[in-house]
Amino acid sequence: MRNVIPHDIRVGCAGWSIPKEHAAEFSKDGSHLERYAHRLPAVEINSSFYRPHRPSTYARWAAETPEGFAFAVKVPKEVTHTRRLVDVEDSLGRFLDETAALEVKRGPLLVQLPPSLRFQEEIVDAFFSGLRRHYSGLVVCEPRHRSWFSGEGDRLLRGYQIARVAADPAVVPLAAEPGGWDGLIYHRLHGSPEMYHSPYMSDDLDSVAKRLVEAASSCWCIFDNTALGAATANALALMQRLPGMGRPPG
Repeated sequence: MRNVIPHDIRVGCAGWSIPKEHAAEFSKDGSHLERYAHRLPAVEINSSFYRPHRPSTYARWAAETPEGFAFAVKVPKEVTHTRRLVDVEDSLGRFLDETAALEVKRGPLLVQLPPSLRFQEEIVDAFFSGLRRHYSGLVVCEPRHRSWFSGEGDRLLRGYQIARVAADPAVVPLAAEPGGWDGLIYHRLHGSPEMYHSPYMSDDLDSVAKRLVEAASSCWCIFDNTALGAATANALALMQRLPGMGRPPG
């Protein structure tokens, strides 16, 4: 049985690949997703950013995972990068319809914005207003242009109950802290000093664990330093630092 997760802390990776050097930490049986999901309670689906998936694919992924497991799902780049939040109702509607097949295992939708996308209140307000007309679930936004961190961006996000990612590395110091709606805390750790490559050291993980345990809201922590497999090791090590969450492979 899965250990009880304290105040809904979810730790995972961007994707569920299992690097060979960490394979012994996981069961030998089942698909990569099944093996992953019996050690970690959450995952971030990043492939949805690049291409659509059939509802049947999302349904299969949900069926392969234990009760209580959750998927964060990255909003397609067609919405965020190509159309830059404008005229996206059709694309966004298809994405919401597809991911609905995850049912209760659909966690936060991740809206990661391109680094060049400035905060333009009229455009952002129209986008999130449109999203909220069709979807009332958890949403988290990762802005990457410094104009989002003057206070107006967080104010608008709070109005739509959208959390802002606490990112590492951070484009400005405030970007390292959670923002927007405070009903969800969502850390995305990309690796530092070399993004996507660098592992986090023991002191870093101790600090992250402390922040998660002391938070008043539900927390997600996703490791995106996947290029050399560091995300898997970091996620497992963080789990060991959280009360009731670390356990041997099943």
